[in-house]
Amino acid sequence: MVNNNFKGLLFMILAALFFALNDTIVKFAVKEIEDNSSLFTIVFIRGIFTSSLILISIVIFRKLNFKKLFYDKRSYLRGLCEVGTAFCFLTSMMIMPLADVYILLNTAPLLITAAGAVLLRENVGIKRWSAVIVGFIGVIIVINPINLKFGFIFILPISAAIFLTIKDVITKGYKDSSNSLEIIFITSFLVTISFGIVSLFFPIDLSLNTSVYILSSSLFLAIAYLFSVLTIIYAPLSVTSPARYSVVIFGIILGYIFFYEIPSINMIIGAIIISLSGLFIIKREKELGKID
Repeated sequence: MVNNNFKGLLFMILAALFFALNDTIVKFAVKEIEDNSSLFTIVFIRGIFTSSLILISIVIFRKLNFKKLFYDKRSYLRGLCEVGTAFCFLTSMMIMPLADVYILLNTAPLLITAAGAVLLRENVGIKRWSAVIVGFIGVIIVINPINLKFGFIFILPISAAIFLTIKDVITKGYKDSSNSLEIIFITSFLVTISFGIVSLFFPIDLSLNTSVYILSSSLFLAIAYLFSVLTIIYAPLSVTSPARYSVVIFGIILGYIFFYEIPSINMIIGAIIISLSGLFIIKREKELGKID
């Protein structure tokens, strides 16, 4: 019989796969239109479908609480951070290879540890500080400042990681009474509204192909969210967190298949260093009882 920890790991990997598939389809749709500003309209329409699917799921599972959903200020702060993350992440994805964006986004555990020490006065020992420093060396290797192939666009995925860090700092120590589906819905809702407002300034005509891409992307994103919820239900964060780095592997595979993106030696070496540093921090925080 399969134990819950294994199920949690499997669901995390599946969530990473479907998030990567969603990102790939969005990037493919924008490339087909040949206008990067079409990203805002595509994400807006995708968000309408995805948010609707999530809301239906909430109603089906009878987890709907409108008061908590729309009057919880902390949820809005968290959602706004997610808007910043989505903007920086998706914009960078249009220019940089998927795998590069994913690995720079996964510097969040390093930033969260550093922010916890500096802003929240948490006691971070020499081992975790060493992991943070080594991880940032990995970031420098990925960026390769001697030859900035994509200019300063690397700032965007790192900014996305910073927004995730701010979200974590805002919500740390706050006992959330909302369930996972409610959190996902308010996040999807705010991202959709924000991109919808921006899309008004960049109108585009959608072809039948693009519409199919958007619908497929919406479905994949909803499935990814579902697997994320199942991950939380079946296993603790300390067990499933390492599997989040699988998205980098999926990014390499999908980037090569759809966009002929070949990872550089710098990216591979840097990705290994960042991943190992992040995994060490997760392991150390589990030992210290900071995560379940």
